[in-house]
Amino acid sequence: MNSIIIGIAGGTGSGKSTFTNRLKEAFKDDVAVIYHDNYYKRQDDVPFEDRKKVNYDHPDSLETDLMLQHLELLKSGHAIDCPVYDYSQHNRSDKILHIEPKKIILAEGILLLSDPRIRNMIDIKIYVEADADERILRRIVRDVKERGRDLDNIVEQYLTTVKPMHYLYVEPTRALADIVINSGMNDVAFDVVQSKIRLLLNKQ
Repeated sequence: MNSIIIGIAGGTGSGKSTFTNRLKEAFKDDVAVIYHDNYYKRQDDVPFEDRKKVNYDHPDSLETDLMLQHLELLKSGHAIDCPVYDYSQHNRSDKILHIEPKKIILAEGILLLSDPRIRNMIDIKIYVEADADERILRRIVRDVKERGRDLDNIVEQYLTTVKPMHYLYVEPTRALADIVINSGMNDVAFDVVQSKIRLLLNKQ
């Protein structure tokens, strides 16, 4: 099949998931979506309290080798069984997500562009950015509502790992992107990327 991979990166709370979901909604079953977050390493033998303290914003927390294998399979026309991460348990769940290959593959994650092997596989690299205060506010709302976290834990995690790792590993990848957009709700950027995807699909 030789699919086209579009990578969507950016800091936590930047709006990359919003942008990804808008594209998914626009193209429905014509695109496949794969999230780097689902490849956090399994930690069955690590106590829950210790799992809460892991630096999840460091590249070593992710099983990127497995994601690389899965992207290669999808790109060559093979289906995959993607792991599913349980944020409430800080661990990989026992569920799997079956993903069929598509002409267009959307790959999303904060550290997506930091690994040169993944980066070299991506055909179109997009970086979504937002002000730091907006990102932390969005993260707080998401983690409380969707992931069952308490505020003290979110603030501590942000100050000790999320913020320093953003400046060390995430923000430098902005310069490696083909397109930089300032919001997941930027309609002009969305229209440009949507038009590009439509052109690629019409070449089938």
